[in-house]
Amino acid sequence: MNPTQINCAEACVNGCVLGDAQCPNKEHREKASRFIQETSLDQMLAIAEESLRRRTTASQPKWVFPEDGVNPNQ
Repeated sequence: MNPTQINCAEACVNGCVLGDAQCPNKEHREKASRFIQETSLDQMLAIAEESLRRRTTASQPKWVFPEDGVNPNQ
């Protein structure tokens, strides 16, 4: 199998089908493992809470229309 033609999200659900030597995402896998090893669960939860807070405050404003609709002639 060619590493550039594989969709890892689908093919590697149960582990890398290319093996460790040819895995195109080996660097990312190692970084993720290191993050999990070095980061406490409390820190991960704090990161997730901050991410959620940023996404909710950065969302686009919601349009509010009057109950009787919008009159384009006004």
